[in-house]
Amino acid sequence: QVQLVESGGGLVQPGGSLRLSCAASGRGFSIGNMGWYRQAPGNQRGLVAGITRSGMATLVNSVRGRFTISRDNAKNTVYLQMNSLKPEDTAVYYCYAEPLGSGRSWGQGTQVTVSS
Repeated sequence: QVQLVESGGGLVQPGGSLRLSCAASGRGFSIGNMGWYRQAPGNQRGLVAGITRSGMATLVNSVRGRFTISRDNAKNTVYLQMNSLKPEDTAVYYCYAEPLGSGRSWGQGTQVTVSS
């Protein structure tokens, strides 16, 4: 089984930056797509960004130009660099990974709070 461990969340002021990491661990797997969802109180979980194994990235319009998604295939890790953070970005961020030949795995979630 593949497990995902997230890190990097925290409290930041508007306009600040934060970098989230999500590392996959396990045996005998290769990961295709990876990415991030987020869920704010009262809202449904929605896609923030995704990236293929070859590095093609997709970002939701509300974060495009501010966030960057990247990955290190050797480390089975996906990153989310978040700049110019806004209060509307406050949410629990969940990473996901799609191991080849098995179902999607989810991280435990990490809280990002943007507040002055």
